[in-house]
Formats: sequence, C-alpha cells, structure tokens
Amino acid sequence: MASIKTLKKDINFVLADIIEEIYVKELENPEIDLKKSEALVDEAIVTFDTLISKIHQKEVEDKKAHYKSISVELEAQGNALLEKLNAL
Repeated sequence: MASIKTLKKDINFVLADIIEEIYVKELENPEIDLKKSEALVDEAIVTFDTLISKIHQKEVEDKKAHYKSISVELEAQGNALLEKLNAL
C-alpha cells in the first residue's frame, strides 16, 4: 500500500461508485423497490464511516497489517454490496 491517503481515496472511490450504480439502477428500472435500494445506499455509507474510523485508530501495534486488513475489508464489503445490488 502506498499511503494512508491512497487508502482513503480508494475507500471513497469504491463506495461512491457503488452508490452511483445503485442510483443508475433505480433510474433504469422504475419498478425497483426504492426502500431496498435506499437501504443499500445507507449500508454503503455506514461501511464508509466504519472503514474511515478504522483508519483513524491511534493505538495500533502493527500499522502495516492494520491498513492491509482495512484494504481487504474494503474489497470484501464492496463485493458484498455489489452482490446485493445485482440481486435487486
């Protein structure tokens, strides 16, 4: 990982792209359940907040491993959100 700044940008870009895809799917499919899609947007926002708060944790023994685990968690959460989006 290059830097904390890069990790923050990755979190922002990945989750913003997922939210954008949710809104695009809402526009393309007027019969979609808006409550489910809005719940998915809320879940993406909670994921963003959680990952950013983990980045700002001060008392971490192995910072490199900590940031790597955040990166892995971002990938897992992003894939889970995309699967839920495709199921809508």
